[in-house]
Parts: sequence; structure tokens; C-alpha cells
Amino acid sequence: MKAAGALVPQVAIAGVSGYAGGELARLLLRHPGMQGSAPIFLGRAGETSGVTTTIEEIHPHLAMIAARPSHAVEPFNWDRLVDAGTKILFMATPHEQSREWVPEAIARGIRVVDLSGAWRLKEDANRAVYKLTDADASVAAKLQAEAVFGSPELHREEIRTARLVANPGCYSTSVILALAPLTRAGVIDLDRGIICDAKSGVSGAGKAPTSKTHFMSAADNLSAYAVFGHRHTGELLEQLHVAADQIQFTPHLLPIPRGILSTIYVRLKKKTAVEEISGLFSDFYESSPMVRLHATPQLPQIQHIVRTNFCDIGFTLAEDGQRLVIVSCLDNLLKGAAGQAVQNMNVMLGWKEEEGLL
Repeated sequence: MKAAGALVPQVAIAGVSGYAGGELARLLLRHPGMQGSAPIFLGRAGETSGVTTTIEEIHPHLAMIAARPSHAVEPFNWDRLVDAGTKILFMATPHEQSREWVPEAIARGIRVVDLSGAWRLKEDANRAVYKLTDADASVAAKLQAEAVFGSPELHREEIRTARLVANPGCYSTSVILALAPLTRAGVIDLDRGIICDAKSGVSGAGKAPTSKTHFMSAADNLSAYAVFGHRHTGELLEQLHVAADQIQFTPHLLPIPRGILSTIYVRLKKKTAVEEISGLFSDFYESSPMVRLHATPQLPQIQHIVRTNFCDIGFTLAEDGQRLVIVSCLDNLLKGAAGQAVQNMNVMLGWKEEEGLL
């Protein structure tokens, strides 16, 4: 927790125009630990013209939520960040841009929380889906090796001292948090496979419109996509320590603005009591304030987590004691993106994990 009278750390956000960037701006402008030092809001690299807009013009819902009536969006400039004493840079940018800028930030002594997929994956085969290139392969390889997967519930201690935190994907957060207590306890029969049926609101596809996210395509519809090829699959494999043929992840597009519901089907190695499963979850998340566990047979719903940073988890166990269905819900723009990024920042600065998120 921030001590009374302590200096307010300077933070910056690159990529404020998107949905996640807007949520980051909202959370940080109202964060108790940030009062007295607004984030630096940054535009594109290489811009040299004067300020042409404010964060309130890009995201009108942010008007009047902070002490100042408006906050400029400045041209991106490394010297500006260094001169301001920036401690943490949030990268809400495309994967390729993050891959290019993060080495520069680290070289200048700025810690990074990257919301893209550029640094999440250790294995080359899993990272290939992003088709990333590096100006300096050796520097990128070193940074990739030290990057910490930014799930506080799994990697809290590593995040505390990390220079580079790779914020997890929204789908992967919902699935990993639902399965980690079980895979780490070794109770799942992996030979029978894990099936993850996940559904997300349209904002998960980003702000740029596509033919699939156009109102005429998404409204009154439900569609599966990226079957056997979704880019978040690699995160499941690496964080849950399962093989590709032991888990099937299928995402779907819901005709709602935001929220994810993942329904996960597993078979346990032996007949197990409800109390034992409940104990695995409660023990695993005992010190995790952003995970809410439902008492079986109650199951989470999207309407209960929208605009919160909680991940809600519940389960139902069949009478045979081996067939288990877990349901996990979160807001893809908060616990699946900006909220989790702020949660990581809190850990990095030694503050309460839930600070500014409740």
C-alpha cells in the first residue's frame, strides 16, 4: 500500500484510442495511488506536430472524472517519457508495435506492462501465430526470456520485480484461472482431454470494425471462429502445462458489447467429492482478491462481472464424481485487459493488488 506522503509514480499509456486504452485511462485517472500525477497519454511514434486532441475528446465518458477538465494526448516521444521520470509504460498497441517499442523502453529504464500478445509466449511454435519480426533478434530473445506472464494469481512474486510484464489474453485468462488449480493438483485425466467452449462480446475483437463484427453480422447471431487456430491457445498450453492434443479451445462471438463466459469440460482421474474440488479452488485463490468463487451448484453469469475486474468461477460435479464442468466469467476489457494491467502495476509498485479496481 502506498505510504502517506510517498511520491506518486509517473506512468504513461501508449495506445489510448482503443477500447483497452480507454479503460486504462479511466482506471488510472481515478486510481487512489495516482492522485496528483495524471498519466501521460501518448499518440503515435514520430508525430512532431502540436497537440490536436485530448483523452476526453477520444473517450467522452471520461470527461470530468479527474481533477483536471482535460488531458492532452501528446505525440509519442521517448525523451518526453524519460524527462518526466516515467516508471511504468502501458503498451495498449498492436503486437508488432509492442515488439518494436518494448526493447527501447527497457533500455531507457522504463518498466513495461504490455497488453498485446507480443511477449506472452516463450515457445517459438506458439508465438508463430503472430508472425513477429525483430530488429535485433538477440535483444528480443533476452527480453522474451525474462518477460513475466502477467497473471498475478499465478506469477505474483515474479511480477513484483519484473521489467517486462506480458498481460495475458482475455480468453486465456478466463480458461487458465478456471483450470490452474486442477492442473497443478494433477486431478484431471488429461488422456480424456479438456474441452473449452468460450464466448466473448464484440469488443474483444478490438475497435477497428470488420465484416464479422459489423452490427449486421454480429447482432442476433452466435458464431464460432478460429477453431484449432486461435492465438490464445499457446497461452493455455504454456501456463497449464498441457499438450496441444490434450485441450480443445473454441471461441465464439456473442452479440453483446463486452464479457466472456467460458464453459470447460473435464474428466477427473478418480471419483472425487464436491468438497475436495471446492477446497482446491479456495486454497489456490485464498490470497487472490480479484477471483470470486461461487458455491456449487451456483454458476457465474456475464451480467455479474461486466465493468468489474473480477473473474468469477463456479463448477458442477456429476453424480459419478468424475465429470466436472467449470464456468468462468470475466469482463474482457477489464480482468481480460486494462484491469489486469492495473492489477499488475499495483503488484509491481508494492501496493494492494485490488487498489483502484473495486
